[in-house]
Amino acid sequence: MTDPAERKRTAILALTRRGGRLAAKLAERLDADLLLTRRAGGAGESLVEDVIATLQQLFLAGRPIIALAASGIVIRALAPVLLAKRLEPPVVVMTEDGAEVIPLLGGHRGANALAREAAAITGGHAAISTAGERALGIALDAPPAGWVLENPEDAGAAMAALLDGAGLEIAGDPAGAAAWLAPLDGRAGSGDAADGRPVVRLHFGPGAPSPGDAPTQGRILLKYRPQRFVLGLGCARDCPPDELRRLAESVLAEAGVVPAALHSIATIDIKADEAAINELARDWRCPVQFFTADELEKETPRSTSPSRIVRAEVGTHGVAENAALAAVGAAGRLAVAKRKSAMATAALAEGPAPIGVFRGRPRGRLAVVGIGPGAAAWRTPEASRLVAEADELVGYGLYLDLLGPLARGRKRVEFPLGDEEARCRHALEAAGAGRRVALVSSGDAGIYAMGALVCELLDRPADQGGVSDAARRVEIVFAPGITAMQAASARVGTLLGHDFCAISLSDLLTPRETILARIAAAAQGDFVIGFYNPVSRRRQDLLVKARDMLLQHRPADTPVVLARNLGRADEGVEIVRLADLAPARVDMLTVVLVGASTSRRFRQGGVDRAYTPRGYARKLDAENGP
Repeated sequence: MTDPAERKRTAILALTRRGGRLAAKLAERLDADLLLTRRAGGAGESLVEDVIATLQQLFLAGRPIIALAASGIVIRALAPVLLAKRLEPPVVVMTEDGAEVIPLLGGHRGANALAREAAAITGGHAAISTAGERALGIALDAPPAGWVLENPEDAGAAMAALLDGAGLEIAGDPAGAAAWLAPLDGRAGSGDAADGRPVVRLHFGPGAPSPGDAPTQGRILLKYRPQRFVLGLGCARDCPPDELRRLAESVLAEAGVVPAALHSIATIDIKADEAAINELARDWRCPVQFFTADELEKETPRSTSPSRIVRAEVGTHGVAENAALAAVGAAGRLAVAKRKSAMATAALAEGPAPIGVFRGRPRGRLAVVGIGPGAAAWRTPEASRLVAEADELVGYGLYLDLLGPLARGRKRVEFPLGDEEARCRHALEAAGAGRRVALVSSGDAGIYAMGALVCELLDRPADQGGVSDAARRVEIVFAPGITAMQAASARVGTLLGHDFCAISLSDLLTPRETILARIAAAAQGDFVIGFYNPVSRRRQDLLVKARDMLLQHRPADTPVVLARNLGRADEGVEIVRLADLAPARVDMLTVVLVGASTSRRFRQGGVDRAYTPRGYARKLDAENGP
């Protein structure tokens, strides 16, 4: 099992043929995804049509980037989407001959290391520009593997102080970090100077610093925590979060360990959806790993208080101790045996060294993602991030293709149109097995897409067509997207400028009489209407009926927008009169927007526009006279 926070795959982008050859070499050596423009020889999955949009999508998805391109191109592309400093992924630019390798963003979050690694392959020069690493040979906010810096927000001030000649003290037990600290050997132990110079104190250890370590005037304290502890938890269903938190805090206090020193929280898999455990993990920014009852039972010989009652209830003689021991491995030990509250148990286990693997599995996550009509620029940053974090992408093949480079390196499970239930069921069960799954829809996943079906499957009992218990325990995230209605309206102006509704003309799941009743109500209410699924090969008449019903309530020249393949290479948008609306002009990839009786069409700059006024005309007439 790998750590859920594992590093995302690097994407290597080249714009020219010469750069493409070097990019291919780098991608092979670094096990990275290769992305090429057409000029650079891109084809199929590697082809990049829009360099700016691709760079922005990769960056917002948190993907490390190596761009064989001028730094100015990358800077201008990423400037509009720059995030907080501690959130940005590594971005490296490189000359096409590999001679210069420049960490552009995220230097201390992997870009410097990635630049050095790439330069070693090309024989080039890694142009490290971060002051601390150049002057001191170390980045204080990038501790060695197995350690975390609890207060990274103070690292900048500490580096600046050391560059200005501050003294340095190293406290606690930095075992395992000696090589990382080696560049500071000549300065360590300098302590307070007689002239009152400030001091940077690096504290290594799992517990709270002593009073003598506390930051004071002239002293900057950085706290490094070894990731060698695991907190095992068990609780009754719907345990109060405050009760579990108090118990967990008391166990850590007994061991003299702070939450930042936890590698993870561990428990039994049937608690994957326990709110109290997930809330604590979220607040402590600590991943959770889950074990089956059989896996936990193997640890019973090492536990201190096996229980026949617990065995009868969940299939193992213990949860808190057994989970903590399973997570630290055979060389680990209990640091605090099981402690109990009214509804919860907790135990703490310690490994002999920082823990580098996850022996359990994470809570599965299903991201129900709407990617908009098709254009990458219309995809939200949240949708891109969820796709980038997914182990598996599920959806209709066309929608997965629209993801372009963002889908590289991920398992794809495609389902044809008509297999929506199988698609959603597979996605839920895959997440129930502990995977991170993105169920991809066009537009907004909650509007005529998979979101409602996911909820229906979760709401149904298992014996009535629902999903397994494991699937019910997964984390569900719904990510909205731009709808076809919004995109179509925007292409022509603001046809959705006033009250509107959406009606699907598909009668596969909705009775025809219900569809006709809704059309009649919308016509009488004078709503702008977005018709989804307007026609199919066997169904042409409902669109005709809808047109005829609407003509009874609004003028024949009411503007109608026919928008096909929005945001894609073969996009087509036209405005026609309501009286001229005919099935021959429409297919299943078309959304039809019918204006209200007040909607207007006009021409501006040689372009046809349509809008629905909100009533400002009365105000304008009053201000400007008749």
